[in-house]
This record gives sequence, C-alpha cells and structure tokens, in this order.
Amino acid sequence: MSKSVLVLYMSRGGHTARIARRIADSVAAAGGRAETMSLLEADKEGVDWTRYDVVALGAPVLYGTYDRSVFDFVAKYRTQLETGPNAFFNVSVVARTPEKTTVAGNRYMQKFLELSPWKPRDLKVIAGKVDYPSWRWHERLMIRLIMKYTHGPTDPTTVIDYTDWDDVAGYGRHLASLAT
Repeated sequence: MSKSVLVLYMSRGGHTARIARRIADSVAAAGGRAETMSLLEADKEGVDWTRYDVVALGAPVLYGTYDRSVFDFVAKYRTQLETGPNAFFNVSVVARTPEKTTVAGNRYMQKFLELSPWKPRDLKVIAGKVDYPSWRWHERLMIRLIMKYTHGPTDPTTVIDYTDWDDVAGYGRHLASLAT
C-alpha cells in the first residue's frame, strides 16, 4: 500500500499553496498518494484523518507572525495532528539567507514552537517570495521597511522567488518516508 500524505496549508498570496502542491506532487512522483487542502477547506468540509499516514501543515510568516487562523486550526485539531507522523513547515522571505533556513536559526519557527499548543515531530523552513507588484500599497510599504532593516530588496517593482524548489520536492519525499 502506498504512503498517504495530507498537506494542509494557509496561504494568503498563493505562494504557500504552490509549495504545498509541489510537496504533494513529489510524494506522488515517489509512488505515494498526497492531497492538499487549505486550512479553511479542512475546517469547513472536514478531514477524514484516518486516510493519511502523515499530516503536514504549512504556513507563511506574515509581518513577523502567523495568521491567527493557523493557531486556531492547530488548537482545534491538535489531537488529530498528533495522532501519527506529523510535520510543520513555514515559508518566509527571511529564510533567503543560509543562517535563517535552519529550524534553530529561524526565529519565526522558534516563535511558532513557543506559541503553538501542537509540537510537530518534524520541522522545515522554506524560503519564500518577494512580490512587491502583487501586494497592496501598505503591504509594499511595510515589507520595504522590513527589507531595508534586513538588507533585502527594497525596489517596489521587485519579484524574487527565493524558494529552492528542488529542496521542496525533497521535502515531499522526506514526508513520505515518515509514514510507518
């Protein structure tokens, strides 16, 4: 029987959803079965948790934190998330630098672990995307200030995808390997 992975995600601009799909595609390419589902969809439509050998949840870092819906979902479904092999991945532009791509070196992963009642067994930090043109004016302003402080790109026409897509695919294979 093939391994089955559920990749849950919260995405506001679509990049984390794209990462979730790449993870699922990688599981399928390795001979497993994978499905993606937004947290909103999972909460509204329900999840048959027994169908999955591994559950992963991913969320972007937005302005230095996670959307409240991520913590609400985790609190509501903590028991189901903890039942079997499970993982959490975050997506942040700050992970564009090598020292911020590690679990220990990524303050936003540490913040998640501090604030979350769920303690995932497996953790992954994934670099995100700067996409000034797609952001609202006040988001562009805020992100530009953050980027100035962190020595990132500040040109409001900048679009840079820092995501290592081969690493994301490798993470999908890793998740499939967590199934017992």
